[in-house]
Amino acid sequence: MDIKFTQRLSYKQARLTVVVGFILGTLLSFIQIGLDYANVGDAIDRQMRSLLDVSHNPASRIAYNIDAQLAKELTLGLLQAESIIAARLIDNNNTMLANVQRPRPQSSYRVLTDFLFGANRQYEDPLFLSTYPDERLGLLQIDVDTLAIGTRFIQRSEITLISGFIRSLVLAGILLALFYMMLTKPLVEVIRALSGNDPQLPRPKRLEFPPGHEHDEIGVLVKVANQQFISMSTEIQQRRAAENRLTDYLGELENIVSARTTELKASNTRLSLSNEELEKARRTALDMAQARAAFLANMSHEIRTPLNGLLGMIALSLDSPLTSEQRQQLSIAHDSGKVLVELLNDILDLSKFDAGQLELERIPFDLGALIEDTANLLSQNAAPGVELTCLIHPEFPALVLGDPTRVRQIVSNLLSNALKFTRLGRVDVRLNSRPGGVRIEVCDTGIGIPEEAQVKIFQPFTQAGAGITRQFGGTGLGLALTNNLCEAMQGRLSIESQSGQGSVFCADLPLPAHTPCGTAAALSGKVVAISDEHSGLAELLATFLPLWGIDYQRCDLDVELAGLAPDLLITDSLDCLFTLRPRVSAPILLLTAYGNFLPSEQALALMPLQQQARPLARAALYQTLRRTLQGDEPETHFNARQVLPTDKRARILLVEDNPVNQLVAKGMLGKLGCEVTIAAHGGEALAELEGSAFDLVLMDCNMPVMDGYEASRRIRQSGRWPHLPIVALTANAMPEEREKCRAAGMNDYLAKPFRREELMALIEHWVD
Repeated sequence: MDIKFTQRLSYKQARLTVVVGFILGTLLSFIQIGLDYANVGDAIDRQMRSLLDVSHNPASRIAYNIDAQLAKELTLGLLQAESIIAARLIDNNNTMLANVQRPRPQSSYRVLTDFLFGANRQYEDPLFLSTYPDERLGLLQIDVDTLAIGTRFIQRSEITLISGFIRSLVLAGILLALFYMMLTKPLVEVIRALSGNDPQLPRPKRLEFPPGHEHDEIGVLVKVANQQFISMSTEIQQRRAAENRLTDYLGELENIVSARTTELKASNTRLSLSNEELEKARRTALDMAQARAAFLANMSHEIRTPLNGLLGMIALSLDSPLTSEQRQQLSIAHDSGKVLVELLNDILDLSKFDAGQLELERIPFDLGALIEDTANLLSQNAAPGVELTCLIHPEFPALVLGDPTRVRQIVSNLLSNALKFTRLGRVDVRLNSRPGGVRIEVCDTGIGIPEEAQVKIFQPFTQAGAGITRQFGGTGLGLALTNNLCEAMQGRLSIESQSGQGSVFCADLPLPAHTPCGTAAALSGKVVAISDEHSGLAELLATFLPLWGIDYQRCDLDVELAGLAPDLLITDSLDCLFTLRPRVSAPILLLTAYGNFLPSEQALALMPLQQQARPLARAALYQTLRRTLQGDEPETHFNARQVLPTDKRARILLVEDNPVNQLVAKGMLGKLGCEVTIAAHGGEALAELEGSAFDLVLMDCNMPVMDGYEASRRIRQSGRWPHLPIVALTANAMPEEREKCRAAGMNDYLAKPFRREELMALIEHWVD
């Protein structure tokens, strides 16, 4: 293997050394020339001063004697020096005694010498006698040409630089030869030996050490190369052995693969059969899911249709003249029907979660009033020994943004759960604001939930223990649905409970404030409450009455009231009423459990007496206080929405096949001041539209002869009633039913059973 001369290490080393030596030598030469230059300048000055010192005494005597002949001889003598080109002797009267000069010699070095030492130098020597040093006799001047001295300096500098360059060349040659002999040649020998050695031989040839390099870097290189050859030879032999074994393994593997291929063919045949069975199972599961959806839709329709008639007839009956006992019984029946509707809604909402079809509204609503209304509705489920209280923070916003229907479901399910498992003590619903939303807490003193059961209670159809359903009843749907609703609202449902010590369910919901808390008009008067210090009534009254400007005081049951003279007495104890009335003449507000009002004869004996059922709502408390203490009725309280009857004489076409539902809807619409025409199916509806004009069509969906979908499509296709509102009245509350109604041309949707307020809202919205 041959290496180019310029790529050899010897050349590179010599080149580097010579370049460094040349640079250093050149620097030293320039330093030497600089020192010589400084010495030359000083030498010129010393030489001229020496000539002037030698000529001083003769020139002084000549100037003293004013001898021009001697002056000329003296100046000519000075002119004999090679560097002096002019000499002048002047007396003290500035008379020129002698002035001699010669021409400046010419040379190729003239420009350089004039630059280095100056073109012309002039020296002067004042003349005086040694006996009279202070008396000036004249002046001796000489002009010096630096060409001769400068030429010699330049020639010396050239010799210095040339000799340095020659030394560098000689050094380069010597170093090149030395580096070649000491480095390049042995390395080339090692490279040739490496190139000719084959590591695949069973015993590769061992490299020899170059003479004189056994212990230096080249020797170490040879030693390492020999070790590598040995390692490579060993590794190659091992690889050859491994290749032989691999060849044997490949042969065995081919046999195994052949056998496995046969097995795979058989497995594939079995897998194809299994896939067919799985496909059948998948189709069966889909059919079952569709059947379940159809069953839920049918169940919703079949249950809601009689419920609509039941609740509608009860609502119409409540508008009739009734005794207090009859009104109480019908109210309980009506509230029980509402609970049944809520249970049905829970089942349907759970199916919506499974199908991913739940939609949330975002509208302003009064959450405090919603909680109080829900608690009032569910108070019938409270045990006789349970005190139900709604504790809403006084500064809670009047309106928040969210879905009131879903929030009502959350509150209803949590409160129903607490009332179900609490037989004695308190159930409190607390409402507070928090950053970015609200916190709803439902606290009870019931049986509690063991820690190991707290995880599974949020699963559908699951309760904390096997005996819970048998002892307390329930479906196990409420908490699962509540947890799903909280997650759908981007909220969180948490629980704190211990077995036998009650439970606290906390729902943190992102419901931002829409309208801040309103300020109630200030009241005046003195109110005394007779209740337990730790009761919910005492906490509610102590929170709100001082804010309304009322002088409030709580007393225990056994405290004498003499001297207190209250304007209103509030109590939740039946035992103390008959002992209080002879001693207290002030009006009494009695709080009782749901449906536990005093009989008429007892109430008359305790007059003036007012009775209200727990839980006590803020608006109801405020109205009672204002009516009792100030003798008037407040116009509005706590931004509560007033439901006003419509003044529109709307002409309504009711398309309904069920006679009971016809009576219910006609009765509700009649009380709203509407003129109602009934059609039993879609065909009759089209005939009625042909003969009369209507403001609104209430269309049932499932009817004989012609259903509501087909009737709505024909109305829209005819083009004769393009702006006629059509509202679906259907007992099917499944999520796809609304889209089906819109696709048929209907404008709105109302699920059965419906309330009079919902009908009124529809009429106000669609009837101009």
